[in-house]
Amino acid sequence: MRIEQAINQRKFRDEHHKVVVNLLYTGNWLRDALGTNLKAHGLLPQHYNALRIIRGKHPEPLSAGSIKEVMLDKASDVTRLLDKLEKLNFIQRRLCPHNRRKMDINITTQGLLLLDQLDEPMDGFYKDLIERLTEDEAKTLSDLLDKMRG
Repeated sequence: MRIEQAINQRKFRDEHHKVVVNLLYTGNWLRDALGTNLKAHGLLPQHYNALRIIRGKHPEPLSAGSIKEVMLDKASDVTRLLDKLEKLNFIQRRLCPHNRRKMDINITTQGLLLLDQLDEPMDGFYKDLIERLTEDEAKTLSDLLDKMRG
């Protein structure tokens, strides 16, 4: 569906305005589509992103600051996200033995199992995307988005 139909708007000021609206709309669409797989587990996309970052360094611990640096949503309240993940027993926080002002964050076995469960439905989302965009189209789109951000 074209953006004009999706938001019931016939004209845009110009193509630059249209692309910004389209990116915002598509970003929300992606968030909602991916979030459907997470809702059953009481998670938001930001929780999933944090868990994947922590799993990526497993078994090494991470600090909250190093997680925030690579989060997709830079506005996320990492402390609050980690509080929830710890409450759900998906992560564990401990004082760093070398720096008592820093917390070491590790993923738990339960967190690893959750990500294993989520891998299949998330992969299904990407398989659907492969049917819509060729590899070359995906690369071009990614390159254009990089260029747009400067």
